[in-house]
Amino acid sequence: MTYDGFFTHAMVAELQPLVGGRVSKIQQPYQNEVVLTIRANRKNQPLLLSAHPQYARVQITRIPFANPEVPTNFAMTLRKYLAGAGLVALTQAANDRVIWLDFSTRDELGDDLSLRLIVEMMGRHSNITLLNQTTNRIIDLIRHVGNDQNRYRLLLPGATYVEPPKQDKVDPFTDDATDYLELVRSASPDVPLTSLLQRHYQGLAADTAAELAARLSTGDPGAAWAHFLAGFDAPQPTIATGQKVNFSAIPYRTLAGETQTFATLSEMLDAFYAQKAEHDRVQQLGGNLIHTLRLHIERDQKKQKKLAATLRQSAKAQDYRVRGEVLTTYLSQVQRGMTSVTLPNYYADNAPLTIALSNQLTPSQNAQKYFTKYQKLRNSVSFVTEQMAQNQAELDYLQGVMAQIELASPKDLADIRLELTEGGYLKAKRQGKKPAKRQKVAAPEQFYASDGTIIWVGKNNLQNDALTLHKAKKTDIWLHAKDIPGSHVIIDSADPSEQTLLEAANLAAFFSKSRASANVQVDWIEVRKIRKPNGAKPGFVVYEGQRTVAVTPDAALVAKLRQPPTR
Repeated sequence: MTYDGFFTHAMVAELQPLVGGRVSKIQQPYQNEVVLTIRANRKNQPLLLSAHPQYARVQITRIPFANPEVPTNFAMTLRKYLAGAGLVALTQAANDRVIWLDFSTRDELGDDLSLRLIVEMMGRHSNITLLNQTTNRIIDLIRHVGNDQNRYRLLLPGATYVEPPKQDKVDPFTDDATDYLELVRSASPDVPLTSLLQRHYQGLAADTAAELAARLSTGDPGAAWAHFLAGFDAPQPTIATGQKVNFSAIPYRTLAGETQTFATLSEMLDAFYAQKAEHDRVQQLGGNLIHTLRLHIERDQKKQKKLAATLRQSAKAQDYRVRGEVLTTYLSQVQRGMTSVTLPNYYADNAPLTIALSNQLTPSQNAQKYFTKYQKLRNSVSFVTEQMAQNQAELDYLQGVMAQIELASPKDLADIRLELTEGGYLKAKRQGKKPAKRQKVAAPEQFYASDGTIIWVGKNNLQNDALTLHKAKKTDIWLHAKDIPGSHVIIDSADPSEQTLLEAANLAAFFSKSRASANVQVDWIEVRKIRKPNGAKPGFVVYEGQRTVAVTPDAALVAKLRQPPTR
């Protein structure tokens, strides 16, 4: 599951058709990632360059992204130098996790300008650098790194570019020697072949080294070596799902579990990173939303506990009434100045009842004090019960919004931010002295059943309301995960097939809080039977007469339903 030197070798080969194309668009949708749209062979190819500390990679991506309203300084620099530039070469640095993209363009004076975009995919040291090849000077980087962070090289605009420290290792794709034979012979339990291979050859991550070692240890090492290297020149992108999910450029025999193959490495990476990278991006972009929601949720949880304590206290109301009545009955036996008195409780077979008294009050005032407490607590029960119901409803709503953020893609955050602003949980942005105009709610996501029927999925409460109450026809079928936060799903049909119904139910289960569950109950009903109560929170509806189906959320099926069926 590593984008190592071997995987980089295969990806560089896959991306060669981009060479000769021109940069038509440059965007930096996320902090550590840039998307260059390259027009090549009459097609626009969105090339993702990621310097993410965990998910660093280079690939063609089809995952939609939300472009920020204000471009970053790095994005502006790239647009200044690379807009319209031609990609003349795309190469790998010595089987390392470094890719060079060489561009040809012209400067302000019309002179030829050679630029290199360097993508270093090295964990937390990952970076993207724009370099003037003629002067070897850094123009800009996605991450600025000073001397206090890296003493080996200065990674700041204007500095001379210094390559990462070179390792004294051999590039297996250019080396004609058969050193691996000696490594096989010298391997031992103390120093396994996997370690020897990693020490000697460049670009071997642990999983790739383990696979190569396993192949060299069985049969003819020479044939195994040649076959292994040749595989990366004709990859078979594979995801293996066992205890962990792993990807590889070729099928690894050492990775157990069910396997799924893909047409390209880029398609495989989109499938693998779709949830991981998207979740990370949402956490970055939605940090203020998540923080605000957590504060409100914690506040409501504390309030609910206090109200529950008050309700438990009100259970003592009858006890206060009994004490007041017993005092009133035996008033002649109570003297002023007493701090307590024990009297027979005729509500409990005359069992002795000790009653606390105030020595500052008369016997009659002490009895009245108990009646006052009784009346106050009795009156508070209905009020506290109502408050608890209202507070619990808000708590459920906020936890539902939090669940939506967990399931959201970055482009969905704008709607959630708008919803929380309109609900008073976030302050509205102002444009000068005037409040900002209300933004348009994004369209729900469109999916396709196997028979071509369109299925709509709302990704947040505002989309859910717009979809169910305005977009859907009264005869359409509405679905929602039972009794848990989730998306509204609409089948654009009055009489869908059983398979379409199950596919839509899978979408409802997948886009719900129970995505990770093995069995999710999903309600379905005609849209005309859906009703939204007056004053209800966004996304809240009521219905009766629904039918329920059980499904297991399937990410692979969801990915398949995103594409129109082929005829």
